[in-house]
Amino acid sequence: MAACATSPSKSPTASTGRLQVVAAEDFWGSLARQLGGSHVQVQSLIANPATDPHDYEPTPADGRAIASADLVLTNGIGYDSWIDRLIAANRSSARKVLKVGDLVGLEAGDNPHQWYSPDAVDKVIAAITDQYKSLDASHAADYDSQRRAYENTALSGYRSAIADIRATYSGTPVGASESLFTPLASALGLRLLTPPSFLNAVAEGSDPTAADKATVDRQIATKAISLFVFNRQNSTPDVERLVGAANAAGIPVATITETLTPQGGTFQDWQTRQLHAIAASLAAAGARASAK
Repeated sequence: MAACATSPSKSPTASTGRLQVVAAEDFWGSLARQLGGSHVQVQSLIANPATDPHDYEPTPADGRAIASADLVLTNGIGYDSWIDRLIAANRSSARKVLKVGDLVGLEAGDNPHQWYSPDAVDKVIAAITDQYKSLDASHAADYDSQRRAYENTALSGYRSAIADIRATYSGTPVGASESLFTPLASALGLRLLTPPSFLNAVAEGSDPTAADKATVDRQIATKAISLFVFNRQNSTPDVERLVGAANAAGIPVATITETLTPQGGTFQDWQTRQLHAIAASLAAAGARASAK
């Protein structure tokens, strides 16, 4: 957890009576908003599902939001380096910065998609609550209560879906279009066969090698995988070809998205909906297998 400067506990912004929180991306902003409740005002700079977080061009309004924020929440790990420049250009001795990459011990070059890691999500929830209590000690009990309610109630469907898939389908071989799915596949106990170099190339916008393409093609053609998962917000010609091949081979295809959908939804509803779709696809794959 990194901070631009250390400061004593302070009162919420006087003009609003609430802590001003800026999240680089709305998947983290959703957590911040629900954990803070009425004591915080959260602005997510990237909230449009059509926006590519990698190439986002911040606006002057984004800079003003950073300048007046009590807490800034970033992903780090090389994913949103544009916000580091905003923070550096809009210095504040009181503002705190929570960088997910620092929190989970990852850096540029590691998998940045930690909102698809349930373990990382748990750490971020705890860290946001700690930051709120540090910045607004008079409402510490409320922040603890909000966290308990969020973990025990709001996240119950998300956690149950993860546990059910892991219990039923652990070890199932699957394929994916990019590394976005890697942390979740691990949490679900699925055996991701797609070469990591292929996954990383698509996620980073580069062309996979001919050898990796041949490997993925072969995995689909021979039905070595039971499910193919792809990010529909990053559907390159290679990915579209693989989705078509999987459909033609009778391999179920499940979709996930890089950013929260629909716009304005909650992290848990978004993730749980995708998990249910993955479970349904895995069930369909099992039904086909058992019918042979």
